[in-house]
Amino acid sequence: MKTLTVKLPDPLFAEIASDAKTRGISKSEIVRERLTQSGRSRSSLWSRMEDLVIDRDFLPKDLSVNKAHMKKYGKNGSDR
Repeated sequence: MKTLTVKLPDPLFAEIASDAKTRGISKSEIVRERLTQSGRSRSSLWSRMEDLVIDRDFLPKDLSVNKAHMKKYGKNGSDR
């Protein structure tokens, strides 16, 4: 196992030290757990943006070529 030295802000160090003391394990183990958990909890870009993507099945088939679809583009409700 490799060793890595890092500088932590005092509040974070205190949190890690307290957690280690409460659980009866080393501070290094706490840091390893947190690093491992943060790697797993990262979701993909797609899963974070999925609700923003329009389902192409609901779009007109000629959206990219039919200029009629552009008539109201960029206008909000008060401009219509």
